[in-house]
Amino acid sequence: MTTRPEGPRPAPLRRALLALILGGAAALPAAHAQGTQGTQGQGSWPAKPIKVVVNFPPGGAADTIARAISQPLQDALGQPVLIENRAGANGNIGGENVARAQPDGYTLLMSSGGMVSVNPHLYPKMSFDPAKDLVPVAAAARVLVFLVIKPSLPPQNVKDFIAYVKERPGKLSYGSPGTGSSPHLAGEMFKSQVGLYALHVPYRGAAPALQDLLAGQLDFYFDPGIGLNQVRAGKLRLLAVGSPGRSPQFPDVPTLDEAGLKGFDADTVFGFYAPARTPPEVVTRLNTEINRILATPAVKERIANLGGEAVPGTPAAFHDRAMADSARFGAIIRERKILAD
Repeated sequence: MTTRPEGPRPAPLRRALLALILGGAAALPAAHAQGTQGTQGQGSWPAKPIKVVVNFPPGGAADTIARAISQPLQDALGQPVLIENRAGANGNIGGENVARAQPDGYTLLMSSGGMVSVNPHLYPKMSFDPAKDLVPVAAAARVLVFLVIKPSLPPQNVKDFIAYVKERPGKLSYGSPGTGSSPHLAGEMFKSQVGLYALHVPYRGAAPALQDLLAGQLDFYFDPGIGLNQVRAGKLRLLAVGSPGRSPQFPDVPTLDEAGLKGFDADTVFGFYAPARTPPEVVTRLNTEINRILATPAVKERIANLGGEAVPGTPAAFHDRAMADSARFGAIIRERKILAD
């Protein structure tokens, strides 16, 4: 039996196969374009490393807090979180760097609250507006300040220390991480309330000021927590806490308010910011992850070792705190006629 060659397929079947092939081919560029858009847009954020600019030198409170959070944040986001220190101008150099960055969620700032609440009062002109050019992402830690003195000085309490300084006007000196920093403003509040004079010596960061205090080149210091191990080792003497409440780390040490300086509060809140116009969904994701990290025992302990406390919350609450601090610190800056160096 002779088999006849198969004839042409019926037209409807050919058309169906052709449509399937062409439709699949057309779908490939669309799928590729959608994947590229997802990588570059926020649908797949983060798709590359994230940089956290710390606007103070290594070794200070901002740097310590940033590094405590960066590793667990990296684990949560699945991308490297890199720390870059850009110090200077009381945080303005690092702040401007982030304010001018692309608002894509890949550049963040870790700063003390002073950049928003202090610097606009301190600098007649700023190259950026922290309140407009940056958006709050998440508060991280409320950092207390501790009045510490070199142990060679005789006073053992705040009352005796005040009398000691008053008897030596202009002969004692205290350091700070820089003009307008919270330790500097704490010193100015202290001098204003008790009516004494001591020389302020500004440094570029908390660590260098602490080193000179340990070396005996300074007499006292409002420490933002980095010198507490030296207190425990007996290399510094802790007299009081410059905060509304006592420190859980040193529950027997009085506050300056309890020592007679009513209403004394030099606390500041450190936290994360992003460039203005960063997508809200990115800010929300970062806030959620950072709040979760702040609740972990390891990070809470790291912050507690600075004498501070973790303060998870919303970006709006972080902003409100900064504005309240701005009113408080602005008053002492005007009273003492403090200007940036």
